[in-house]
Amino acid sequence: MKKLFVTMFALLAVAAASAQSEVIVKFNEGATALQSKNYTTAITNFETVIDKGMDSEDPKVTSCVATAKKYLPVCYQGVGLQAASQKNYPKAIEYLQKAADTAELYGNTTAKQKANMILAKVYQVQGGEAFNAKDYATAASVFEKGYKANPRNTDMALNLATSYCELGKYDEGMAIYDKICKMPAEKYADAIAKAQANKTLYTNNKVASLQQAGDFDGVIAMADKLQAASPALAEKIRIEAYNGKKEYAQVIALGDAAAAAQANDEDKCAIYFIVGAAYNAKYNASNNTDKVSMEKAVEYFKKVTAGANVEAAKAALADLTK
Repeated sequence: MKKLFVTMFALLAVAAASAQSEVIVKFNEGATALQSKNYTTAITNFETVIDKGMDSEDPKVTSCVATAKKYLPVCYQGVGLQAASQKNYPKAIEYLQKAADTAELYGNTTAKQKANMILAKVYQVQGGEAFNAKDYATAASVFEKGYKANPRNTDMALNLATSYCELGKYDEGMAIYDKICKMPAEKYADAIAKAQANKTLYTNNKVASLQQAGDFDGVIAMADKLQAASPALAEKIRIEAYNGKKEYAQVIALGDAAAAAQANDEDKCAIYFIVGAAYNAKYNASNNTDKVSMEKAVEYFKKVTAGANVEAAKAALADLTK
C-alpha cells in the first residue's frame, strides 16, 4: 500500500510539472505573438495561461498569469484597432469592448480608460458618417454608445446633443450641452463655447416655434427649466414670452433683473427695448395721459444703444418726444 501511495504522489508531481511547463510555454508563445502584433494568437495563448494557471501556487506560474492578465486587454485592443483601420466597425467595437471589460475584470483601470477612449473614437467615426448625411436618428443611436464609453469626448458629445435637437428631442440635447458646460473651463473652453452657442440657437428655435403657435406659457415653462443652468437665457425668453402675452406689468417687473443677467450689450439692449415698449403700451392704453409711463418708456428706449433694435428705439423716442 505504501508503494502505491508513493507511485500516486510521483504521478501527481509529474502532472503538476507538466501543467507548469504548459503554462510557461503558452505564455512565451503569447509574448512572442504580441511582439509580432499577432494579437489573435496572443489572445489564445494568454487565455490558456490564465485558465490553466489561475489556481496554481507556483511563483513562476502566478507571475505568468498576472502578466497575461495585464497584456490580454492590450491584445483585444490591438485586434480592435486593426479592424477599425479597415473600417470594420462592428468587429472593432466588439474587441475594444472586450478590452475594456477584461481590463475592468482584472482591475486595470488605466487599460480600461484607454480602451474606452479608443472605443468612443470608433463610435465617433461611425456615427459621423450618418451625422454628415443628416441621418440624425442613426447618428444619435451610435453617438449614445460612444458617449457612454467616454463622455469627455466633447466633439462626439456636441454631435450627440445636436442630433437630439435636430430630432426634436430638445430636453435630451440640452442635458448633454449642460454637462459639457460644467466641464473644466481651462481644458474644454472651445467645447463649452460651442455648447453655449448651440444651446442659445436651439432654444431660440424652440421658442420661435412655440411663439408661432401662440404657446407663450410653453415658453415660460421652458424658461423655468433653463433657469438653473442658463439664467441669462431663461430671463430673456421669459420676458419675451410675457411681452408676447401682452402682460406688460410682468415685463416691467422682470425687466431690470433680466437685463442685469445678460452677458453682452446686445442682449441687455434687447431687454431694454422690450421694457420700453411695455411702458409705451401702457402710455398708449391711457390715451396718452399716463406721463410716468411715457417718461419710463423714454428712459428705456434711450438705453438701447446696441443690437438690432437701435433704429426702432430711435423711432419710438422721436414719436414720444415730438
